Amino acid sequence: MGVQYLAAQFSNNTATITLPRLADQVRAGEVSRITIQGDDLTVELVSGETFSTRKEPGTSLYETLSLLGVSEAQLRNVEVVVAGASPYASVGNILLTMLPLVLIGGFVIMMMRSMRSGQDQAMSFGRSRARVINVDRPVVTFDDVAGVEESKQELEEIVEFLRDPHKFIQMGARVPKGVLMIGPPGTGKTLLARAVAGEAGVPFMSISGSEFVEMFVGVGASRVRDLFDKARQVAPCIVFVDELDAVGRMRGTGLGGGHDEREQTLNQLLVEMDGFDNDTNIIVIAATNRADVLDPALMRPGRFDRKVYVSRPDVRGRRQILEVHVRGKPLAADVDLEVIAKLTPGFSGADIENLVNEAAILAARRNIPTIGMAEFQEAMEKIVAGPERRSRVVSPEEKKVVAYHEAGHAVVMHHLEFSDPVHKITIIPRGMAGGFTMPLPESEDSSLLSREQLEDRIIGLLGGRAAEELIFNRITTGASNDLERATAIARAMVTRYGMSEKLGLRVYGEDQATVFLGRSLGERRDYSDETARMIDNEVAYILSRSYERAKEILTEHHHKLVSLARTLLEVETVDRQQFEMLMATA
Repeated sequence: MGVQYLAAQFSNNTATITLPRLADQVRAGEVSRITIQGDDLTVELVSGETFSTRKEPGTSLYETLSLLGVSEAQLRNVEVVVAGASPYASVGNILLTMLPLVLIGGFVIMMMRSMRSGQDQAMSFGRSRARVINVDRPVVTFDDVAGVEESKQELEEIVEFLRDPHKFIQMGARVPKGVLMIGPPGTGKTLLARAVAGEAGVPFMSISGSEFVEMFVGVGASRVRDLFDKARQVAPCIVFVDELDAVGRMRGTGLGGGHDEREQTLNQLLVEMDGFDNDTNIIVIAATNRADVLDPALMRPGRFDRKVYVSRPDVRGRRQILEVHVRGKPLAADVDLEVIAKLTPGFSGADIENLVNEAAILAARRNIPTIGMAEFQEAMEKIVAGPERRSRVVSPEEKKVVAYHEAGHAVVMHHLEFSDPVHKITIIPRGMAGGFTMPLPESEDSSLLSREQLEDRIIGLLGGRAAEELIFNRITTGASNDLERATAIARAMVTRYGMSEKLGLRVYGEDQATVFLGRSLGERRDYSDETARMIDNEVAYILSRSYERAKEILTEHHHKLVSLARTLLEVETVDRQQFEMLMATA
């Protein structure tokens, strides 16, 4: 109706006249009718024209015109019609009257809601932010976890505790209150915890250790209490705390002393875990990759009773993880998961999942129906060395240097007894590298390396620099990363592994751990300046001896070096079969 009122107001397009002009026209007998509608006057002339005007509010038409010199006899010659007031006018007046009240009321309501919201936020500040995954959601089971068989066996007992705890209680056994999973990032700790919940069919509450601590004092402890209150309401359940080291670090080492907010949060966590009854059916599973900085009170039996170590998978584990992630994906006939597993030493479960996803993306971009071995190979190289940079402009001289550099690596590694076989050589730039040589381990992953294996690794790393010096009689910065890695291996042989005859069987240098910063600041010297000089001399001796050995191999097999480098300049990439054929025929 307000819209209609405004339309009615703006729809009146008649001309207006003043009251003195109206009085003159009445006296002259030019007016035939005057229609009165409230204070509005519509004037119709004898000629048929129509005008509008307004009289003074609270006065009659006769009073208004008589004051302007119009006699009663002259006014009788005019037809005066009194019309009812427009309903739109009354509605408009009401709207205009109520509009300020509505605006003020709306402002007051908005302020009250804002204050109530602020109070709710303040009251909810100490509430837990745990995410609850109920059993009606898609379930993760042990079939979805591969490559960590020992860890799965440890956690299968936890599933039995959750399914039938009274069986163990009747035997006098105590249900474990906590399980601490220790391992590098990406090895499947969170997935294992969700698999336990899925196998047991119980709710899964997930929270990060960093979500407990805020800048306000007391919030962390309040959130711990609220978390365990919620867990008791939905028990039996699993409470999963990711990155436990964010809240569970050793007390007494922070900058805030005993009043540090993180320490108060840890104290409350210790109290809550001690407060569990044996029949509560709440199990806390935590994950960390820094078990060395955790408070000893967390590690004792009665809190985290079980410690499950989740390490990076070996060749067999990587193959099992690949089999899980390629489910439902169209694979080409040439895909060999065994070869892919051997090509990915040191990959975690998350890395392998990313590898399969990248290969699938490459196949989709190429509009091919299946994922082939070429896609897996390129995806692996992209993850390890970065994407190809074919658009990079490389001068012929630089390309030649890179070709001989990579050929030097490959030829030296091929003629070393304890070096891994060469799988691929390329001079296509990837990431920050101008090219790379990829070895393929023949045997199973081993954590035990002999002195001969380490020395051959150093010799292989220095093969690129040796080839540059022999062919061009000059050296470049292309071997910077090779030198860093070779120096690190040589220093570890001397200071950590006791592989130096001059310095004997001891470790030199101790980590200076600073727990509240989360990592070592450096290394504390526990040896004299003379010993430091001996260490430097021994490292330099290992490197120089290895470099001379690399030059000897390249000098002896100079024709193979030249043949491989020329092939790389022609085709840019040489695979294992082509490389071994070149080495046999050159």
